[in-house]
Amino acid sequence: MKEKEGNIGKLTDRLFRQESGKLMAVLTKIFGTHNLQLVEDVLQETFVSALQTWRIKGVPDNPPAWIFRSAKNKAIDIIRKNRHSSLIDFDANEESLLLMSEYTLSSVINIMWTDEAMQDDLLKMMFACCHEELAIENQITLILKILCGFTTIEIAKAFLTSEDTISKRLYRTKEFFRERKIKPEFPVTHLLKARTEAVLKSIYLIFNEGYNSTNSDQLIRRDLIDQAMYLCGVLCNNPQTQIPDAFAAIALMCFHAARIESRLTIEGEIILLDQQDRTKWDQSMIRLGNEYMNKSAFGESLSSYHIEAAIAYEHCTAETFEQTNWEQILAYYDLLIKIYATPIVTLNRMAVLFKVKGGVQTLHELNTSPFLKDWEKHYLYHSLLAEIYSGGDIVKARQCIKKAMSLTKSEVERRLLQNKLERL
Repeated sequence: MKEKEGNIGKLTDRLFRQESGKLMAVLTKIFGTHNLQLVEDVLQETFVSALQTWRIKGVPDNPPAWIFRSAKNKAIDIIRKNRHSSLIDFDANEESLLLMSEYTLSSVINIMWTDEAMQDDLLKMMFACCHEELAIENQITLILKILCGFTTIEIAKAFLTSEDTISKRLYRTKEFFRERKIKPEFPVTHLLKARTEAVLKSIYLIFNEGYNSTNSDQLIRRDLIDQAMYLCGVLCNNPQTQIPDAFAAIALMCFHAARIESRLTIEGEIILLDQQDRTKWDQSMIRLGNEYMNKSAFGESLSSYHIEAAIAYEHCTAETFEQTNWEQILAYYDLLIKIYATPIVTLNRMAVLFKVKGGVQTLHELNTSPFLKDWEKHYLYHSLLAEIYSGGDIVKARQCIKKAMSLTKSEVERRLLQNKLERL
């Protein structure tokens, strides 16, 4: 019995992750962004009801359909009870007005609940979450909470902050929505590309935290990876947001996700690229990434996603570590820093430069870089120095590793550095 209840609990949790975004979007369309708490309550009640009912009557043949029908019925009940109150703005649009009449209520709700309509509403909610006046951390927090079904505790853990901080962020953002009367909608045509790029930036930050978590005891957060790829797929599937950058970004995600199974040992320890079992790389995911790369090759746009995807593709197609085309990868990095010269991108280029040109030139470029002060606070810089010095100055190499260990927040990375220190 306990095992059965546990399985039902896992099923509802998984469905919550998969379907909460679309449900939040359509419910927000009905009740408005000023009623986000009501929307969350309806969603929570729906899944609690599913858990309780399925434990008694068993899991239905089509669990997602059951969830959607239950949420829809709850929404209809709320509309009927509040038809003459100020809770719902029935003048918001033509659809909202039709919800007031019993003659049109069910038919309009059914149209709203089609998969195509909900996908559109989800995309509109993504634009709302990434409003240009919201700080990037608030955008990401809202996406994870509203569209990905993450709890406040999970978001706090993912980004190494307190639950209270996340709660305050969410409260302030909801107040912003309420005061500005923000509506989930597509931006006007001349702002669509810029706003889509802003949404894409938030999605890719979520993916990065999932692929190489800086703040968790887990290096890889598959839940974050899956949600980021799903949301990016929504952008790629809608004709209004099919920009080259979106296709390039999801191609990059595919190339990275293809290598997940080879990155950790069974015990959860990091396996470096030169030691990874490439037979574990997901070739179908690599082919899918290549298809998206081909789709990204239109227009005049060359984004950082395009170049990073090209770099990832070089790694994915090298049969062995020794056969990696480091010269080509360095050329891509040289191009990348011309359009996206961040401290981390430039530091990653230095790691490739070391493999191509050796330690002397790499040390020279490291010491003369304008990003030197930024790097001194980052563990990867000191880890790279340790690798360079390990060929001749073991004392310096050990000092660099100890410094790197003091700067990383990841326990998994700290153990990797400890192993390197022991080998030295």
